[in-house]
This record gives sequence, C-alpha cells and structure tokens, in this order.
Amino acid sequence: MIEFLRGRLSDLDPGRAVIDVNGVGYVLSISDSTAALMPAIGEEVKIYTFLSVREDGVTLYGFPTYEDLDIFKKLITVSGIGPKGALGILSVLTPDDLRFAILSGDSKAISKAPGIGKKTAERLILDLKDKMGSMESMRELSGSPSDVRKVSDSVRDDAVEALVSLGYSSSDAFRAVKEAAALTGDDTDADRLLQAALKVIM
Repeated sequence: MIEFLRGRLSDLDPGRAVIDVNGVGYVLSISDSTAALMPAIGEEVKIYTFLSVREDGVTLYGFPTYEDLDIFKKLITVSGIGPKGALGILSVLTPDDLRFAILSGDSKAISKAPGIGKKTAERLILDLKDKMGSMESMRELSGSPSDVRKVSDSVRDDAVEALVSLGYSSSDAFRAVKEAAALTGDDTDADRLLQAALKVIM
C-alpha cells in the first residue's frame, strides 16, 4: 500500500495529476477540489493516496490531507458508491461540509454530486451518521475559546436556522456562517453574523 507520495507536480489536468517521485511518474485520479489546491507545475507536493485494484484496472487516487483520504475510505464502504462516486462527492463538498450534511441529514446537498441520487444520498447518511462523531465535534472545528463557546454556539445555531428558514440547505448555511465568523472575527452578535453570512452565501 502506498500511504503518500512526495515529489514534484509534473502534469495536471481535470481529474488527473502526475507526480514525479525520483524520476518515476505516478498518475493519480483526483477531485476538482484537490486539483484547485495543487501547486504550480514543477513545485513539490505531498499527496495521500488510495490504491484501488479492480477487475477493470488499477487506479491510484490522491488527496491533499489524511482527513480527505479517511472520509473517502468511509464513503466507499457505502453500497452503491465506488471510488469515482466518492471522488465526485469530495469535488462538491469539503470533508467538513460532508460531515455536517451527514449529521444534519441534508441529502439534498450530498445529491449535488455527479451520479449521486437522493436514495443513494439517504443511504450514505444512514450508513455513516454514527461514524461522523457529533454536532458538538463539528462545533469544535470553529476554534471558539472555551469560555465563550456556549455563547458563540448559540449565536451560530441561530444564524444557521435563520438561513435555513430562508430556503438555504443546512450544509450551505453552516458553511456560510462558519466563513462569516472567520471573516468578521465576531460570533457573539447574531444579527451581524447573519448579515455577514448572507453576503458569503449569495
């Protein structure tokens, strides 16, 4: 098993990257989001990998972080989701967004991925919900100091609920509120946070 590769980016195309490791070019299948994080051609890159051996061929998949690789492995345990489907999901949702979509039961957000219908998205949520931790663990990702966490959690929850009531999906609302809090540096004023989140999401 190849855990990761460290080398120079030799070539980059949609869905494909070539990493030159000591003169050997490794072809990787990658998501659109991974491609967007790649450095310039010729620069060094470290990428985590998953080797898929199937009857129709051998494919090496690449991921920018171990977190991406880990959630990819979870996705392919779901019936009806193969490596290509999992890669498609990670092209439209970050690991954090996917976790929130699963924990909040947001099948609509997951079904935005190519080839993933509503039933498959619902099965994914059912199969992986217990493996995604909890909503509390998602809040920990916000980095709020412990002495104000209860206040900021309440404010963020209110902002997310307000966006959902306006017709946005739970995962889109969560992402917008999270980005707004990071941009403003303030998650203790609900009105201000909601206004900032609206600017992010629109």
